[in-house]
Amino acid sequence: MVQKVAVIGAGPCGLSSIKACLDEGLEPTCFESSDDIGGLWRYKEKPEPGRANIYKSVIINTSKEMMAFSDFPPLAEFPNNMHNSEILLYLRLYAQTFKLLQHIIWQTTVISVRQRPDFHATGQWDVETETSEGQRETQVFDAVMVCTGHYTQPHLPLSDFPGIESFKGRYFHSWEYRSAKGLEGKRVVVVGIGNSGCDIAVDISRVAERVYLSTRTGAWVIGRVGPGGLPFDVAWSSRLLYWMVKLFPTWSNWMLEKKLNEFFDHKLYGLKPKHRFWAQLPVVNDDLPARIISGRVQVKPNVREFSETSVVFADGSIIDQVDVVVFATGYNYCFPFLPPKLQTKCGYRLRLYKHVIPPALAQPTLAVVGFISGFGAINHMAELQARWATRVFKGLISLPAEDIMMKETETETATMHQKFACSERNPICVDNLSYMDSLAEEVGAKPDMLRLFLTDPTLALQVLLGPCTSYQYRLSGPGSWAGARQAILTQTQRIVRPFRTRLVSDDPEHETTSRLSILMAFIAGAALLSYLFCDWHLPFRSL
Repeated sequence: MVQKVAVIGAGPCGLSSIKACLDEGLEPTCFESSDDIGGLWRYKEKPEPGRANIYKSVIINTSKEMMAFSDFPPLAEFPNNMHNSEILLYLRLYAQTFKLLQHIIWQTTVISVRQRPDFHATGQWDVETETSEGQRETQVFDAVMVCTGHYTQPHLPLSDFPGIESFKGRYFHSWEYRSAKGLEGKRVVVVGIGNSGCDIAVDISRVAERVYLSTRTGAWVIGRVGPGGLPFDVAWSSRLLYWMVKLFPTWSNWMLEKKLNEFFDHKLYGLKPKHRFWAQLPVVNDDLPARIISGRVQVKPNVREFSETSVVFADGSIIDQVDVVVFATGYNYCFPFLPPKLQTKCGYRLRLYKHVIPPALAQPTLAVVGFISGFGAINHMAELQARWATRVFKGLISLPAEDIMMKETETETATMHQKFACSERNPICVDNLSYMDSLAEEVGAKPDMLRLFLTDPTLALQVLLGPCTSYQYRLSGPGSWAGARQAILTQTQRIVRPFRTRLVSDDPEHETTSRLSILMAFIAGAALLSYLFCDWHLPFRSL
């Protein structure tokens, strides 16, 4: 019987996995190689090899309600799109509230995870660890949850850039970037147009002589500010909107791209990609269009080659006297402590049933949590993965036979590759809502819309028309939370609160929670119709 669980990593996924274990009566032991929680969201002055790193100015692309854990709403005072320091504070509050820290062993790295000789009967694992002082120890665990993320191994394909060995300037991967200090007055080329590449290009452009942003593929660019000034993802994440996009995928792609181009023409700005909007995660950046229109950032095609001081692009254009090159070229994912046979691939992705459990295991007692990507935050998807996995560990959820799981994984992979622009750097992308609902249904926590409309129509309207926040998966079933209903009905208050720094005289200060909630629901419910049918411009802001 599963009782002791090893959790590897104390980032957001590790913390929610610890809590999922505790909720199911299991005994988690979390091994964290550093001396603090936070993972990716803990800023460090010096990059630490083998760990995720962020730059000083990072602000999360997902708004606070859309990235919150399902039973821990963020403080109303927090801004909607939080700085990395505020995200770390939220994680600290979460860990302290649920007493998670006492289950973490600090400065201890997992060296290997191996099946015990009697694994077929027990499902147990030998977990070997090493402390910062070099002391090694092997412990036996009934199950293992891998929560190490996939932003730890920078991908720096220098062989793809002829002449880089002769380049006399400085070059480095975006993993090393901390701030624009030292780049004042420089000519900088940023290679790669993901979120990090665009963020870094914008950040550096405030002090550099000129920044050149090189891209092979282009990207669709959206802002954090959505209809009515609300967070964009809040207005675009309701169940109703999701159903409409599923019903009319081609037309919704076309109309959304049309509206994005009304804000700024992606072709004119050199950003238009070949893929359709829903095929790949968009770049979220409020400032990029303003930096391009002011000439502080110039978009260039792919780099053809380097010389001692110049960069030649695919169109034959040349930029001379280049001082610095930043390669925002993504990451390699790897789990070196796992047995090789558990790292087999299906397409670009790991062969994992439900993106969590290797189907070839004789006993389903190992889960990879948080190795997922979609149009939204990873936190709530990883939390549901952890809730699902812990119930699988306990035998409360039965998995299909191995051959069925293999076939389902292969079919799912083929569908994913057909629908999304996956690659080695971006191996996984899922439809957030359908994926979470599929896990929640097996957990027993999927919202029953018919029952809600019959018993609690006010809540049902919020669940259908309002933002699809993670609190919906705590309304009923195992792990239900008494505060879930109130969290949903008051999420509008928490969204609006940070804006209340100056009340305009003609504002109705006595506006009630119910009126705000209804307003939010109808704004969200009307957003897609407005985008698809109405001729108004996207309310993005370039700061």
